[in-house]
Amino acid sequence: MDMTTSCTSCIFFDNHAANGKAPAADAGLCRFNPPVSQPGPDAHGLWPVVTTNDWCGHFTAQRQTSRAA
Repeated sequence: MDMTTSCTSCIFFDNHAANGKAPAADAGLCRFNPPVSQPGPDAHGLWPVVTTNDWCGHFTAQRQTSRAA
């Protein structure tokens, strides 16, 4: 898979850097679909964890200006 069409280049990839935390090494969250709900009523939903070189059929290229904002 070409790195230009992998999760790290996708507009739906969240590396956590935007929320003030250090990015996880080679991992992030896929924000394409809503979080997966958990079985218990008090449990929180979870976003899928992906690596920077993962890919899927929902890839949408990252806009150059959105990372800089």
